[in-house]
Amino acid sequence: MSFNRRTLLGSALAGAASLTLPAIVRAQGGSAHVVVVGGGFGGATAARYLKARAPQVRVTLIEPAEIFYTCPFSNLYLAGLRTWDSIGHRYDGLRKAGIEVIHARADHVDTAGKRVLLSTGQALSYDKLVLSPGIDMRWGALEGYDEAASELAPHAWKAGPQTQLLKQQLDAMPDGGKFVMVIPANPFRCPPGPYERAAMVAHYFKHHKPKSKILLLDNKDNFSKQGLFIQGWKALYGDMIEWVKQSDDGQVVRVDAKNLEVETAFGTRHKADVLNVIPPQKAGLIAERAGVTDGSGWVPIKAESFESQLVKDVYVLGDATIAAPMPKSGFAANTQGKVAAAAIAAELTGKTVATGAFANTCYSLIGTNYGISVAGVYKSEGGKLIEVPGSGGVSPLDADASYRKAEAEYGAAWYKAISTDIWDR
Repeated sequence: MSFNRRTLLGSALAGAASLTLPAIVRAQGGSAHVVVVGGGFGGATAARYLKARAPQVRVTLIEPAEIFYTCPFSNLYLAGLRTWDSIGHRYDGLRKAGIEVIHARADHVDTAGKRVLLSTGQALSYDKLVLSPGIDMRWGALEGYDEAASELAPHAWKAGPQTQLLKQQLDAMPDGGKFVMVIPANPFRCPPGPYERAAMVAHYFKHHKPKSKILLLDNKDNFSKQGLFIQGWKALYGDMIEWVKQSDDGQVVRVDAKNLEVETAFGTRHKADVLNVIPPQKAGLIAERAGVTDGSGWVPIKAESFESQLVKDVYVLGDATIAAPMPKSGFAANTQGKVAAAAIAAELTGKTVATGAFANTCYSLIGTNYGISVAGVYKSEGGKLIEVPGSGGVSPLDADASYRKAEAEYGAAWYKAISTDIWDR
């Protein structure tokens, strides 16, 4: 389905505009304290926008890493199109905004006593708590794939040492080798991410190891922007990429990381030179320890504010949440952070909480001048999140080269803009 980008982005941001503009409000109790756990797209956004809306509220951000490396654009690092440093962001801008940043791990949440216990031994009391813990892997959910196995067959689904390990393995792989990726069933972080990764690895192979092949073993029969990806793969990389869907024996049931081998549900074995296993996932561990996850391993939230359905005064953002039809994406977490900040500021100042409005745009790069995207606008209605009818769409099939180049440029501009908005100002 084709769409006009300017119209789409205008409608997407219009609903959220009132939530993104700083409001000069005064906390009725200047001693109110909000603790935010997780300094990624959701948590850092919530901390910044809450401080802007309610300057008298004390806001403390807990994040172990002094530099946050983003999953968005990490695939470009694998392709050699981005340096590692270019996807890293520090927290100086948040400190400048008046936010206390503590580099430690949140180990436990005492929701009855409203305290967060840190790895340093420090205990922080809070009036409101925001959790943006990202994802953890379901170790052992895929037979043979545990944390030790990930050091041989990396998942690289958290930007950091795993991403660098995968890059090292790709660099060391001989020309003519095979890169095998195992892709999980929904839900998981960044639905288009594995398919962009395939394109970026193909880009690297085309320029450095042109005899190599890529095999994608998928535990589902369709995926985000499928037609666009397949068209782009074929146009740029010919038959280098093979995608095997679940019903065609794409479901991997067993991993032998030591021998870089996987086995499918039909008993087929595939040997890799580089094996990238993306396992089933769940909300980050601190969400479970805070008691906000349900039996699915994810966090049910109130659609209008992203407050937990299970624990009062705890708000949860981003990939950890059950927020369908919103995808688990950085842009989605960013807009959720703004909505949660507005809701918390309103509660602390005795004002009415506005109805949440959300947007998402996800750009994917297939080649240096070949970008595609999907976008949507969402709102809370009747206690649920729904997609605003007619608000979203995907890049058109069979678009010309200038359109694809423009999409690639939009993606780069989006990354710069959102990074500046959250960390780099």
